[in-house]
Amino acid sequence: MQEEMTLHTEVIDDVVLLIEQIKRMGLPAILDEVFKGHWFGERLSWGWTLSIWLVYIISEGDHRKLPVRSWVQGMHDTLELITGFEIRDIDFTDDRLTIALSYLSDDNHWHEVENKLGGNLVRVYDLRKKTIHIDATTISGYREGGEGSLWQFGHSKDNPALRQIKLMMATLAPLGLPVALEVLAGHHADDPLYLPLIERIHSFLGDACQLLFAGDCKMSAFGTRVGIVRLGHHYLTPLALVGETASTMGMWIAMALVMGETNWRKVVVNDADQEITIAKGYEFTRICQDDYFSWRERVLVAYSPAHAEKQRRDLEKRIEKARKAILALTPEVGPGKRQIREEAKLQAAIEAVLVKQDVVGLLHCQYVRETRQIEKFVGRGRGGENRQKEVIEHIRYQVTDVQREEEAIATRVATLGWRAYVTNVPVASLSFEDAILEYRNEYLVERGFGRLKGRYLALAPMFVKRDDQVVGLPRLLCLAVGILTLVESTVRNRLKAEQTKIAGLYLDSPRKETDRPTAERILQSFSTVTLTRITLPDKIIYHMTPLNHVQQRLLALLDFPSDLYSRLARTIPLGDHPPMLSQPCLHPLVGGGCL
Repeated sequence: MQEEMTLHTEVIDDVVLLIEQIKRMGLPAILDEVFKGHWFGERLSWGWTLSIWLVYIISEGDHRKLPVRSWVQGMHDTLELITGFEIRDIDFTDDRLTIALSYLSDDNHWHEVENKLGGNLVRVYDLRKKTIHIDATTISGYREGGEGSLWQFGHSKDNPALRQIKLMMATLAPLGLPVALEVLAGHHADDPLYLPLIERIHSFLGDACQLLFAGDCKMSAFGTRVGIVRLGHHYLTPLALVGETASTMGMWIAMALVMGETNWRKVVVNDADQEITIAKGYEFTRICQDDYFSWRERVLVAYSPAHAEKQRRDLEKRIEKARKAILALTPEVGPGKRQIREEAKLQAAIEAVLVKQDVVGLLHCQYVRETRQIEKFVGRGRGGENRQKEVIEHIRYQVTDVQREEEAIATRVATLGWRAYVTNVPVASLSFEDAILEYRNEYLVERGFGRLKGRYLALAPMFVKRDDQVVGLPRLLCLAVGILTLVESTVRNRLKAEQTKIAGLYLDSPRKETDRPTAERILQSFSTVTLTRITLPDKIIYHMTPLNHVQQRLLALLDFPSDLYSRLARTIPLGDHPPMLSQPCLHPLVGGGCL
C-alpha cells in the first residue's frame, strides 16, 4: 500500500533571526508587563502580537494591517516552533491589530515602554556612551485635518501643500538607537519640543549618569539650555543666527581672522589612509545666567572648508539667479509685456529680488529713464480740420546692466563656512575636536528617519486614519528601527573588534567585502532559507534549508546560537505535539533576556 504524503513549505527568510533579536531585547516581556491589564489568557498576548507584527513589517516592508493575518497563516509552523506559543491567525485580524495600536498610542503606556526598554537595552548591550541626539521630521499626507486633528499645515521639507504630522526622535550614540519618540500635530514649531523630550529621557536614563544632548540650532534656545543645566546634564548645539548671535558672529569671525590660521585648532579625520581637515577654529568661555544660577559655557567658533565651498557655490547660484531676475523686470516693449513706469516701483522690485535671494549689496544695477512722445487725435469723428491732436508722453524704465560688487562678494565669501557651537561640557571631558566630531553624529537621527520613511518600514504614505492609530503606528515602527539598529551595530562592532570584513552580502559583487554592512543587507542574505513540513501517515518531518557560509558567519557575529535555524528540523511521531524551543515569556524580564 502506497503511503500518502503531503508537503508544506514556508519561506522563513529572516523571521527566525528577527524573533531571536526581539527576544534578546526583552521586548515581548516588556510589552506584556505594560499591557497586562488588557490581556486575556485565552488569546496571544499583546507583547507577542505586536512583536510578530513587527517581524512582518520588517521582513515584508509593509505596515498595513490587513495582510498580516494571511502572512501568519503561511508562516504558522515557523512561528509556533520558534516562539513556543500556539499561533492562530485570528490573533492578527485587522480589528485586533487596531486595538493593539490604540494601546500603544496611550502616552502613559508608551512612556512606560520607553522607560523599561531603554534601561534594559543600555544594560544588556552595555551602551556606555551617553550622548543623545535629537531631531524632528514630518510625515505628509492627503488628509482633511480640522480642529483638534494631528494633521495640520506647517513648515515642511516634503510638501508644504500637504497636511502633516511631526515626529521628534531621540537616539543613543554611537548606535543611533531610538530611545524616545514623540508624535505631534504638524503645526508645532520645533524649538519648544526639545525640553519635554529631554525631561522624559532624564526620567529613565539620567539618574545614574550625566547625559550629553546634541541637536541642531533649534535646540540652542536659551530656555532649552537652561532646562538641560537644571537637570544636571550637558548640551552641544550650534547657535541659531538670530538675535545677539547674529550681531556678534561677524566679530567672532573677525577675531579668528586676526588670530591667524596657525593658531586655530584643527579637526582631522583619516579617509582612505589620507588625513583630511574637516574643521578648524578656536573657542572661548563665557558666563551664562538666568534668574537663579549661572554656569560656564564654551563657545566653539569653527570653520568647515567643505561647508564653505558649498555655501560659496550656493551664493554664486543666487547671485546669477538674482541678476537674471532683475534684467527680466524690464522687458522690451511688446504685446503683453508690462512696463515699469515709476522709478520707485523699479527700485522696490529690484530690492525685493535682492532680499529674496539674500544678495543685498552684492549687485549694482544701472537703469535709464526712457520717454517717447506720441501724437493722438482727441474728440469724436473720423478726422478732419475740426479734430485736435494731443501729444502724450510715455515713460518706461529700462535696466541696462547688473554688475557684481566683487569686493562685497569677497567679504561675504570670507564669512562663509563659519558656525558657532555652544556646550557646557568641561574641556577636559570634551575637547574642541571631539565636540565637532560628536555633533557630526547627528546623521544618526536622520538615518533613523530615513528607515522610518524608506522602503523597509515605509511609514509614508501612512495607511491609517484615526488619530490614535496615527500616533500608535510611528511608535510601533520606532521599535522596528531599534531592532534594525541593534542587528546592524552588533555585526559592525564585532567585525571592528576582530578587524575583519565579510563578503557575500552584495548580489552584484559576491566577492566584495565590507566591515560596515547594513541591517537591510544582513537580513536580505537569509532570503533563501525555507522550512518544509513533510506529513506522513505515522510522523511529521520538518526539514530546514542548510545555512550557507555567509549566513552561519552572520549568526556568529550576532552572537546567536549556531543552531538557531537548524534546530527547527526534527521528526515528530504523529499525534504528538511539536516540542517547543522556548518557554512562553509572559513575565517581567529577568536577567536581560527572554529564555
